[in-house]
Amino acid sequence: MSYQFKLANTPKEVAAYFALRHAIFVQEQDLFQGSDVDHLDDIAYPIIAVVPETQQVIGVVRIYEPEAGLWYGGRLGTHADYRKGWKIGKGLITQAVTTANAWGCDQFLATVQLQNVRFFQRLHWTSQEEIHIRDRPHHLMEADLRYYPANQEPRPALSPLSQEAS
Repeated sequence: MSYQFKLANTPKEVAAYFALRHAIFVQEQDLFQGSDVDHLDDIAYPIIAVVPETQQVIGVVRIYEPEAGLWYGGRLGTHADYRKGWKIGKGLITQAVTTANAWGCDQFLATVQLQNVRFFQRLHWTSQEEIHIRDRPHHLMEADLRYYPANQEPRPALSPLSQEAS
């Protein structure tokens, strides 16, 4: 099966993006109470994995630039029915980093849950430090940008996503 990895552009795609995040991080993992939407969503670009035939959103990640050249990825997740193998996660990570690279990324970081650290290492990421977020072990990791050449994604005007999630 093939998947499409892209920025969520339409209201329907953005709604599906937030719904899947909620299912993963609030309902399934119990990392957040009520909502996982935060202030970073105001500066984030949502990226989705889609089944082309049905347009179902089956994977999510956000990227944001808190300061010039410094990019972060976060809220990476895959729908429970599509977690076999790592194809969706790898595609989302690649889309996230190559997009940021196209938009002037000098450094790309992510906080990665402990159980996913080895997967990221296989994708040319290195751990910078062990940290705890919401009482769970994570690693702050950095992508080796040499393995993620810039794609051709044009950078759209930023509209606050957290307002759409309300």
